[in-house]
Amino acid sequence: MTDSTLTPVSDTAITTWGYEADVVVVGYGIAGVAAAVEAAHAGSEVLVLERLGGWGGAAAMSGGFIYLGGGTPLQKACGFDDSVENMKTFMKAALGPGTDEEKIDAYCEGSVDHFRWLTDHGVVFDESFWSEPGWEPPHSEGLMYSGGENAHPFDTLTQPAPRGHLPKKADPGSAEQAGGFMLMKPLVEAAEKLGVRAEYDMRAQRLVVDSAGRVVGVVAKQYGSDVAVRARQGVVLATGSFAYNDDMVREHSPRILGRPTASIETHDGRSILMSQALGAATAHMDATEVAIFSDPQLMARGILVNGRGQRYINEDTYASRIGQATLLHQENQAFLVLDEQAYEEALRTISTSAPLRTAPTWVCETVEELEAEMGLPAGALETTVGLFNRHAADGVDPLLGKNSRWVRPIGTPIAAYDLRGRTGGFTLGGLKTDIDSAVLHVSGEPIRGLFAAGRCTSGICAGGYASGASLGDGSFFGRRAGTSAAAQTRLP
Repeated sequence: MTDSTLTPVSDTAITTWGYEADVVVVGYGIAGVAAAVEAAHAGSEVLVLERLGGWGGAAAMSGGFIYLGGGTPLQKACGFDDSVENMKTFMKAALGPGTDEEKIDAYCEGSVDHFRWLTDHGVVFDESFWSEPGWEPPHSEGLMYSGGENAHPFDTLTQPAPRGHLPKKADPGSAEQAGGFMLMKPLVEAAEKLGVRAEYDMRAQRLVVDSAGRVVGVVAKQYGSDVAVRARQGVVLATGSFAYNDDMVREHSPRILGRPTASIETHDGRSILMSQALGAATAHMDATEVAIFSDPQLMARGILVNGRGQRYINEDTYASRIGQATLLHQENQAFLVLDEQAYEEALRTISTSAPLRTAPTWVCETVEELEAEMGLPAGALETTVGLFNRHAADGVDPLLGKNSRWVRPIGTPIAAYDLRGRTGGFTLGGLKTDIDSAVLHVSGEPIRGLFAAGRCTSGICAGGYASGASLGDGSFFGRRAGTSAAAQTRLP
């Protein structure tokens, strides 16, 4: 089915421009605010168009992780050594396959500077480290392993270093004042001080081009009426993923259809579609982050088995890596098996995932009984537990490389959680951009006047994920998008 509402509009067809600025940024989340700040710093008049009634987007509602490294002041303050090369090695291994190595190189080489840019614009990080498994720290700790850097196989590739940087919460007990909000608030305030203007309830519909094919504006709907917005220098798209566009998800990443998480309903892929209508290229549209809804403190102390009763991943790794392995490679079939001692140890820990600590689905006196209750083939779980216990007696896991800290023979009573279907995620693919955030045509050439950043683009993640990669990627390349747009020749 064709959609004529995506077709680019010729500037000659515009009779009235409702708004006008040098740089027009579409979306006021992390990528949009970073672009706006840098374009304003460069001397451009900046207008942000936001679909919702206020700034923030998904970023303001997120935990707030920003993936940074290479020796940031926060890493050093917490006693960790890191290098640009170690960061590159990890990211190219963990975020693939098929990562854009040029983007990762630029990102890692500019990571320390980017941290300083954030703090210079008012973002505060508490100089403390959280060492326990979890989706995020429970208090205001500013640093955490957020991508499985200290777990197999990545701990064998390079020296592990924590790179999940989390802005300090205004109130550790308040979700509304959590890390994502405390990332966005100072950046928006910085943008406002620089003279950045914002218009809300602006739903971008299509791009406006001149006779030479240069993007010179956007047509949007505001309060139900069409309005044309002129961009004298460039347009920056920063509208988020396509996780809430069922047609796009069904076509490109069907495994997460009907289970979007960590995104908002405005993530409808419109920027991608209206850019494709202009000939824009896309990349890694099948890539997804996947969360598994289980407490990492429980998973690290147990073993995860698939629908055949076999282990398939080291349980102490990054929880999203577990989610991806479960959904993409195990048909969304998973069970968490652990004994009473491990269960009670986990319950004594502090975790932001504590609400997921429900009672186990099955509790039995023997592995054989548990296996039968779970409906697994006779002997399958017994074999798995027996092999694990054989090596766990020596504190090792030669099969999957689980860290010895978490390796202990599984005793009885024994229990299991039914985790089948308990996954959800968001899309990682999008518009193909260069390292300066110019949107690329299918020919490989930049589309003049059009730039993009954040989850509407294909950034540093090509398949794998690390918590903080979206906010880090969005803010880093958002800055470049704003700088690039502001460097364009200003139309009269």
